Amino acid sequence: MVFLPFEAQKLTEKTSLDLVNIIKFEDISTPLSSHPISTSYVYQGERNTPILLIHGFDSSLLEFRRLLPILSQHHVTWAIDLLGFGFTKRNSDLLFSPETIKTHLFYTWKTLIEQPVILVGASMGGATAIDFTLTYPEAVSKLVLIDSAGLAAPPKIGKLMFPPLDYLSTAFLRNLKVRQKISESAYYDKNFASKDAQLCAALHLRCERWSQALIAFTKSGGYGSFKQKMVNIKQPTTIIWGENDKILGTKDADKFKELISDSQLIWIPKCGHVPHLEKPELTVKAILN
Repeated sequence: MVFLPFEAQKLTEKTSLDLVNIIKFEDISTPLSSHPISTSYVYQGERNTPILLIHGFDSSLLEFRRLLPILSQHHVTWAIDLLGFGFTKRNSDLLFSPETIKTHLFYTWKTLIEQPVILVGASMGGATAIDFTLTYPEAVSKLVLIDSAGLAAPPKIGKLMFPPLDYLSTAFLRNLKVRQKISESAYYDKNFASKDAQLCAALHLRCERWSQALIAFTKSGGYGSFKQKMVNIKQPTTIIWGENDKILGTKDADKFKELISDSQLIWIPKCGHVPHLEKPELTVKAILN
């Protein structure tokens, strides 16, 4: 764990400890920078079509700590930290936007996997997965969206991200009490918002240039709506949604189902915004369905 913040040693849940201990880094060459990007990832399993897991906003691959060990019993399963997020290095010469995230993800896929994947995106990671699938359809055999972003207009907060408001905003997000409130709102069962969960959600805040990257991504406008482009998704798609999602609500689940022609919608009962953390067994069943 020498490559992770010292606080990683305070993790207590077995799934958290197990995942931290298998995190690896690969120097990924991209057109985005003259320097390789040290990219954090994990993988487990040995057979069948590879599954690639994409995390949400201001998060890391650790949010798949309960999902990955179950999925990997059936498929080789990867989780990658997106550019500007998680433990992937935030080089000072990089721009951070949906476009650069997509490019970095493609070259990471090409370097590490280089065969079509079942692409699983959660929350903002769903928007990333949609964008990636539309741009690089040859890399995606099937698509899975978990309580996904991608249908709303981009937030207007980016227009307000100028000094000192930009750093005040990231200082607000760094506050552990604030992050705990966000964590509690993500779950139907608030008991899941444990100290271990809080630590998993905050470890990457210790990474160099965390605030600068988050500010840059927000100023870029983030992910908007892919509504007009959904018709171009040809891959079989599974939409998984917590029945009690208080972060994005539940209306977009049916909209995704209507917009993507070859799709099915699976509801996860008594579950909030993060089925992969709150109901990992049911989420795996939905993915493998």
